[in-house]
Amino acid sequence: MAEHAPRRILVEWQTLLLIILCYGLWLLGCTVVASLSLWLSYATLTFALALHSSLQHEVLHGHPLRSRALSEALVFPAIGLFIPYMRFRDLHLAHHQDSILTDPYDDPESNYMDPKVWNYLPRWQQVVLNLNNTLLGRMLIGPIIAQIYFVKGDWRLIRAGDRTALMGWVWHFVGLVPVLFWLFYVAEVPFWLYVLAAYSGLAILKIRTFLEHRAHEHVGGRTVIIEDKGPLALIFLNNNLHVVHHMHPAVPWYKLPQLYAQNKDRYLKRNENYLYRSYGEVFRKHFFRRKDDVPHPFWRR
Repeated sequence: MAEHAPRRILVEWQTLLLIILCYGLWLLGCTVVASLSLWLSYATLTFALALHSSLQHEVLHGHPLRSRALSEALVFPAIGLFIPYMRFRDLHLAHHQDSILTDPYDDPESNYMDPKVWNYLPRWQQVVLNLNNTLLGRMLIGPIIAQIYFVKGDWRLIRAGDRTALMGWVWHFVGLVPVLFWLFYVAEVPFWLYVLAAYSGLAILKIRTFLEHRAHEHVGGRTVIIEDKGPLALIFLNNNLHVVHHMHPAVPWYKLPQLYAQNKDRYLKRNENYLYRSYGEVFRKHFFRRKDDVPHPFWRR
């Protein structure tokens, strides 16, 4: 069960300053850097957009300000183009109910399928989804696959009268207006390159989510620890220590490493030693090899 830390400070300055830095990199990537080198602009924007998504994750968990409205205003501009923040927030918070993790129906972030549904898929679709269960596939085609399933699911909800889903997309389009105005009338980066950077930012985030959760009969054994301290850990705001985050969702990103170091044995006992030493190990083991099967191995509904 997740444990919630009490809020004791008015402003988490580490996160607020990182948000300012993220927007600064984004602005530079769109202007000065783009005038010097398009590919350097692409790299800068990819980093900034991936980091922005991680910062949105921090915000939906109650950071960096006590006021949720003010915190969400900080990440409101839809610079990532594809994912409505309000839908991300609502679906991710639903995902934090640990008892449903990896559930093909109830966990909105699950990549597993009901075996009966899987058996009726056409062969080409099974091939694509199996490729998506390699790290290479998850980075190359994972963002578009996730977007298709996400949009189809929300479209069904909207057609059924779900006002929350509808307003999530309405506000997303509102947040897109100033971003598109900036890109078409002010920025020096070509729009096609910006879209490529936005897609690449999602591809980097797929490295984090690739192994976050596994099918396991025990709830505690479903959430990973990746003991990485490199640039990916920074981009992911230490969310690679994922079982720590799930147990303490109100703890800010910069406190997770210390919390893990102080209680390492407890967390590894909790997740039944679901552990990788680094993202290098993840790449070596799963870049070309499937991490597991798409049909949920323990599904009995």
